Amino acid sequence: MGLRSGFPLLHQQFKALFRKNLLLSWRNKRATFLQLFSSFIFIFLIFCIQKAIEARNASSTAYKSVADPPSLVSLPIPPCEDKYYIKTPCFDFVWSGDGSARIQRIVSAIMDNNPGRPIPASKVKSFRTTAEVDAWLYSNPMHCPGALHFLERNATVISYGIQTNSTPVAKRGQYEDPTFKFQIPLQIAAEREIARSLIGVPNFSWVVAFKEFAHPAMELFSALDTVGPTFFLATAMFGFVFQMTSLITEKELKLRQAMTMMGLYDTAYWFSWLAWEGIITLLSSLFIVLFGMMFQFDFFLKNNFAVLFLVFFLFQLNMLGFAFMLSAFISKSSSSTTVGFSIFIVGFMTQLVTAFGFPYSDSISRTFRSLWSLFPPNLLAIALQILAGATSTPQDIGVSWSRRTKCAPNDDDCVITIVCNTLILKLKTFTIGY
Repeated sequence: MGLRSGFPLLHQQFKALFRKNLLLSWRNKRATFLQLFSSFIFIFLIFCIQKAIEARNASSTAYKSVADPPSLVSLPIPPCEDKYYIKTPCFDFVWSGDGSARIQRIVSAIMDNNPGRPIPASKVKSFRTTAEVDAWLYSNPMHCPGALHFLERNATVISYGIQTNSTPVAKRGQYEDPTFKFQIPLQIAAEREIARSLIGVPNFSWVVAFKEFAHPAMELFSALDTVGPTFFLATAMFGFVFQMTSLITEKELKLRQAMTMMGLYDTAYWFSWLAWEGIITLLSSLFIVLFGMMFQFDFFLKNNFAVLFLVFFLFQLNMLGFAFMLSAFISKSSSSTTVGFSIFIVGFMTQLVTAFGFPYSDSISRTFRSLWSLFPPNLLAIALQILAGATSTPQDIGVSWSRRTKCAPNDDDCVITIVCNTLILKLKTFTIGY
C-alpha cells in the first residue's frame, strides 16, 4: 500500500480528526447538550419576562391599536379603598357647605344615585367651610382622594369646586389617572344633582359619555430587544468556551505538535474543527429559531425564518472564529474559563451601550461604527434591535427576505440594515477564523 500525499492525505486526515471530534463530543454529552439546548432555557426566561410585562400592561390600551374607542358612560365614584395611595380608615369624598339644607340634599342624592354602588354615610364627611376641609386634609393626609366645595349663591345659582389629591404614587409600577379615576366621576355626579335640584326634576336624565382618542398601538417594551442580546451571547459562550478549552488543551499537552511532526496538515486540523463546530452551531441556531416560534414570539413569527437563522448562525460562527484566534495567545487551558467570562462581561457592557443607540447613528462617523462592529456581540445587539423594532407593535409585519436590504418601515434612524449586518458577520468569520 503506497503512502498518500496531497489532497488524498488531507482528506484522510480530515476524516480521522472529524471522527475524533465527534467522539470527544459524544463522551462529553453534557457540554454538547448545553451547546445545543441552552437556548431553550434562555428563551423560556425571555418568555416569562415578556409575559410579566404584558400582564402588567394588560389594563392599558396604549399598547393596542384603537380605531373606535368604546364610550365610557356613567362613571361611578370609586370606593376610596381602590385608590393606590389611600390609607384606612378612608372617605370616598369630603365636602363643605353643610350650612345649606339644599346642599345637603344634593350631596345625599350624589351618594344615593352613585352608579352601581350607593355611597354609605360612613364614607362621606361634611364641613361648613373650605378652610375646615383644608385643615382636616392637612391633619389627615392620604385618607381621602378629594373634596367637593358647594356655595349656594341664590335660588338659581349653585357654585361648586373640586379639590383632588393627585399624588403620583405607583402600585406595581403603574400610576393611576386621578382625572378619570376620581375627578370626572365626582364632577359628573355634582353637576347632575345640581341640575336636578335647580329644575326640580329628581329623575332628570343626565348622561355624559367620554372616549379616549383613537390611536395606533404604542411600542411595547420588548424583552428580546432588551435582554435578548445578553441571553443569546450567553448561549454562544458555551460553545465559545468549550471550543477554546479543547484547542488550548491540545496545544498545552503538545498533541497538535506531535500530530504535526507525524505529517498532519494544519489545514486538515483547523478544517476538522471548523466543520464539526459549524454543524453544532448550525443545529444550535436552528433550535433558537424553532424554540422562539414555539413560544409564539412575534419576533420569530413575523420576521423571515432565513433572516433570523442567518443572524444567529453567523454570529455563533463568528464567535467560533474568535475562539480560534484567542486560542493562539493562551497557553493554559485553565485560563479559558476566565477569558470566556471576561469576554462575556465586556460583551454585556458593549451590548448595553449599543442598545442605547451608540454608535449606530448619523452623528457617529462610519469609521468608528466599523471599528465598533469588529466585536461580534455588538452586531448581534444591533441586529436584534432592528428585528425587534420591526415587530414592536401588532400592525408591524417584520423583516421579509425581499426587504432584508432595506430599513424597517418604522425605523427612522436606520444606519445599518440586516443584510449589512449579516455580511459583516460573515466577513469577520472568515477573517478572524483564518
